[in-house]
Amino acid sequence: MVAAILIAPDCFGDSLTAVQAAQSIAAGWRRARPQDVLTLAPQSDGGPGFVEVLASRLGEVRTTSVSGPLDTDVDAQWVLDSSPPVTAYIECAQACGLTLLGGPPTVRTALDAHSRGVGQLIAAARAAGARRIVVGLGGSSCTDGGRGMVEALGGPAAARDLLAGVELIAASDVEHPLLGPTGAAAVFGPQKGADPDTVAVLEARLTAWAQELNAAAGRDIRDDPGAGAAGGIGAALLALGGRRESGAAIIAEHTALDADIAAADLVITGEGRFDDQSLHGKVVSALAAGARSRRIPVLVLAGQVTLDRAALQTAGIASAHSVTDHAGSVQRAIEDAANQLTGLACEVAAGWG
Repeated sequence: MVAAILIAPDCFGDSLTAVQAAQSIAAGWRRARPQDVLTLAPQSDGGPGFVEVLASRLGEVRTTSVSGPLDTDVDAQWVLDSSPPVTAYIECAQACGLTLLGGPPTVRTALDAHSRGVGQLIAAARAAGARRIVVGLGGSSCTDGGRGMVEALGGPAAARDLLAGVELIAASDVEHPLLGPTGAAAVFGPQKGADPDTVAVLEARLTAWAQELNAAAGRDIRDDPGAGAAGGIGAALLALGGRRESGAAIIAEHTALDADIAAADLVITGEGRFDDQSLHGKVVSALAAGARSRRIPVLVLAGQVTLDRAALQTAGIASAHSVTDHAGSVQRAIEDAANQLTGLACEVAAGWG
């Protein structure tokens, strides 16, 4: 029986982009079920891969040299869609991503990394005539609350003037506030190399910077959902007049995901780590919601799977499969990610239906 298969993964951390993951899954599926019709629709929630996914569907890809997270210049890609209103899609990971540190994150990089390059990308977008700027948040190496970004735009007042009349959108599915035990420093700092003492330093910096952001916004933005996204870049965008929208929803709209789901007999998605956070506004949850209403089964292929069967059923996921289990070790799953994901997809395809 020929089936229509929608393959719509997010990125697998630093191992595979969403585009690469979709290609690997497709290659494996075809080995076992060559007769099926495959539609590849890589996704993103605003983090790494946001621009790459959009570039495959719309607009013109531009490259701008900007300051990287540790000052060395990097070539950052962004997308300009000239359809009215002229819209720029920017990915903060292109300018201050963890992968741009030149090595594993450390206490030193956790303290030094900044978001200046994001501000330079926003300035480039305005110079190109953008009236709508969408900034994908996620995968950043910095916890500066967007201070570097704002300073690159001339400071809070100058930045608000530059962006007057511009629709500014923070594309993120992170709901964390800026400060406190669930804020940017406490939750994400350790992922960026911060030890407990460094987390305390970052929290103090963010607390002081928040006063300036509140003054610029004319209100308290510290507890707004998404203020803690990308090391607090979310808070700075909100203070400059922006609003938060779901990154996954933005991608879904521009990749015609709803129509793709409706045409599918099976949806396959995935990401680096499939855990409880995956079910709250992430790509997997968005796909599961769209498929559930149409009674279309959803399979998840992920680097690691930590959810039990009950959680999968509640989320409307038929089954979830781990690349790590297939590979036999985390190290092999990461170092040979494309081949291992292909092998897992082949194995799952052989047993499906």
